[in-house]
Amino acid sequence: MTSLDLRVYIEDTDAGGIVYHANYLNYLERGRTEWLRDKGFDQHSLFERNIALVVRRLECQYRLPARLDDYVTVETRAGAPRQYTVAFEQQIMRHGKLLFRGMVDIACIDATGYKPARWPEDLLSAMTLDSQNA
Repeated sequence: MTSLDLRVYIEDTDAGGIVYHANYLNYLERGRTEWLRDKGFDQHSLFERNIALVVRRLECQYRLPARLDDYVTVETRAGAPRQYTVAFEQQIMRHGKLLFRGMVDIACIDATGYKPARWPEDLLSAMTLDSQNA
Protein backbone atom coordinates (compact mmCIF):
# COMPACT_ATOMS: atom_id res chain seq x y z
CA MET A 1 0.00 0.00 0.00
CA THR A 2 1.10 3.54 -0.73
CA SER A 3 -0.17 6.67 1.01
CA LEU A 4 -0.22 10.19 -0.39
CA ASP A 5 -1.06 13.23 1.74
CA LEU A 6 -2.83 16.12 -0.01
CA ARG A 7 -4.17 19.52 0.98
CA VAL A 8 -7.55 20.58 -0.44
CA TYR A 9 -7.18 23.87 -2.29
CA ILE A 10 -9.82 26.36 -3.42
CA GLU A 11 -9.44 25.08 -7.01
CA ASP A 12 -10.61 21.65 -5.82
CA THR A 13 -13.89 22.91 -4.37
CA ASP A 14 -17.30 24.10 -5.45
CA ALA A 15 -18.84 27.41 -4.36
CA GLY A 16 -19.66 25.92 -0.94
CA GLY A 17 -16.08 24.93 -0.18
CA ILE A 18 -16.76 21.19 -0.69
CA VAL A 19 -14.49 19.13 -2.95
CA TYR A 20 -16.18 18.89 -6.35
CA HIS A 21 -17.12 15.25 -6.99
CA ALA A 22 -14.93 14.80 -10.10
CA ASN A 23 -11.83 16.01 -8.26
CA TYR A 24 -11.82 12.87 -6.13
CA LEU A 25 -10.89 11.06 -9.36
CA ASN A 26 -7.90 13.38 -9.73
CA TYR A 27 -6.83 12.46 -6.21
CA LEU A 28 -7.12 8.76 -7.08
CA GLU A 29 -5.00 9.29 -10.20
CA ARG A 30 -2.31 10.97 -8.13
CA GLY A 31 -2.47 8.10 -5.66
CA ARG A 32 -1.92 5.51 -8.40
CA THR A 33 0.91 7.58 -9.90
CA GLU A 34 2.63 7.71 -6.50
CA TRP A 35 1.99 3.97 -6.06
CA LEU A 36 3.93 3.45 -9.31
CA ARG A 37 6.76 5.72 -8.14
CA ASP A 38 6.89 3.92 -4.80
CA LYS A 39 7.40 0.66 -6.70
CA GLY A 40 10.14 2.14 -8.90
CA PHE A 41 8.14 3.01 -12.02
CA ASP A 42 6.96 6.19 -13.68
CA GLN A 43 4.74 6.99 -16.64
CA HIS A 44 7.67 8.08 -18.85
CA SER A 45 9.54 4.81 -18.43
CA LEU A 46 6.38 2.84 -19.19
CA PHE A 47 5.74 4.90 -22.33
CA GLU A 48 9.33 4.24 -23.40
CA ARG A 49 8.48 0.54 -23.13
CA ASN A 50 5.34 1.14 -25.25
CA ILE A 51 3.08 0.53 -22.24
CA ALA A 52 0.15 2.71 -21.20
CA LEU A 53 -2.10 2.22 -18.19
CA VAL A 54 -5.70 3.25 -18.75
CA VAL A 55 -8.85 3.27 -16.63
CA ARG A 56 -11.14 0.46 -17.75
CA ARG A 57 -13.80 0.66 -15.05
CA LEU A 58 -14.45 2.82 -12.03
CA GLU A 59 -16.69 2.39 -9.01
CA CYS A 60 -17.03 5.20 -6.45
CA GLN A 61 -18.58 5.54 -3.05
CA TYR A 62 -18.79 9.03 -1.54
CA ARG A 63 -19.11 8.83 2.25
CA LEU A 64 -18.25 12.23 3.76
CA PRO A 65 -17.27 15.53 2.13
CA ALA A 66 -13.74 16.84 2.03
CA ARG A 67 -13.58 20.59 2.49
CA LEU A 68 -11.34 23.53 1.71
CA ASP A 69 -8.01 23.32 3.61
CA ASP A 70 -8.58 19.72 4.74
CA TYR A 71 -5.51 17.53 4.86
CA VAL A 72 -6.45 14.17 3.34
CA THR A 73 -4.62 10.90 2.69
CA VAL A 74 -5.07 8.84 -0.46
CA GLU A 75 -4.36 5.17 0.24
CA THR A 76 -3.70 2.93 -2.77
CA ARG A 77 -3.33 -0.84 -2.95
CA ALA A 78 -3.14 -3.09 -5.98
CA GLY A 79 -5.35 -6.14 -6.07
CA ALA A 80 -4.29 -9.44 -7.60
CA PRO A 81 -3.32 -8.76 -11.22
CA ARG A 82 -5.08 -10.52 -14.05
CA GLN A 83 -3.76 -11.05 -17.58
CA TYR A 84 -4.31 -7.46 -18.77
CA THR A 85 -5.96 -5.71 -15.82
CA VAL A 86 -5.62 -5.04 -12.13
CA ALA A 87 -8.13 -3.60 -9.66
CA PHE A 88 -6.77 -0.86 -7.44
CA GLU A 89 -8.48 -0.37 -4.11
CA GLN A 90 -8.25 3.27 -3.09
CA GLN A 91 -9.64 5.35 -0.29
CA ILE A 92 -9.42 8.92 0.82
CA MET A 93 -9.21 9.49 4.55
CA ARG A 94 -9.24 12.51 6.86
CA HIS A 95 -7.92 11.94 10.39
CA GLY A 96 -8.79 8.24 10.20
CA LYS A 97 -12.32 8.78 8.81
CA LEU A 98 -13.25 7.35 5.43
CA LEU A 99 -14.40 10.07 3.02
CA PHE A 100 -14.32 8.25 -0.30
CA ARG A 101 -13.70 4.74 -1.59
CA GLY A 102 -12.88 3.82 -5.18
CA MET A 103 -12.28 0.60 -7.07
CA VAL A 104 -10.43 1.33 -10.28
CA ASP A 105 -9.73 -1.33 -12.89
CA ILE A 106 -6.60 -0.41 -14.80
CA ALA A 107 -5.79 -2.05 -18.13
CA CYS A 108 -2.33 -2.47 -19.57
CA ILE A 109 -2.30 -1.59 -23.26
CA ASP A 110 0.15 -1.23 -26.11
CA ALA A 111 0.69 2.55 -26.23
CA THR A 112 0.74 2.76 -30.02
CA GLY A 113 -1.83 0.15 -31.07
CA TYR A 114 -4.19 0.65 -28.09
CA LYS A 115 -4.63 -3.12 -27.76
CA PRO A 116 -4.42 -5.10 -24.51
CA ALA A 117 -0.85 -5.94 -23.54
CA ARG A 118 0.54 -8.31 -20.95
CA TRP A 119 2.01 -6.74 -17.84
CA PRO A 120 5.78 -6.27 -17.90
CA GLU A 121 7.25 -8.87 -15.52
CA ASP A 122 8.75 -6.29 -13.14
CA LEU A 123 5.45 -4.40 -12.80
CA LEU A 124 3.54 -7.67 -12.46
CA SER A 125 5.85 -8.66 -9.60
CA ALA A 126 5.31 -5.32 -7.82
CA MET A 127 1.52 -5.63 -8.10
CA THR A 128 1.55 -9.24 -6.95
CA LEU A 129 3.68 -8.37 -3.92
CA ASP A 130 1.43 -5.42 -3.00
CA SER A 131 -1.73 -7.54 -3.28
CA GLN A 132 -0.21 -10.28 -1.10
CA ASN A 133 0.64 -7.75 1.62
CA ALA A 134 -3.00 -6.71 1.93
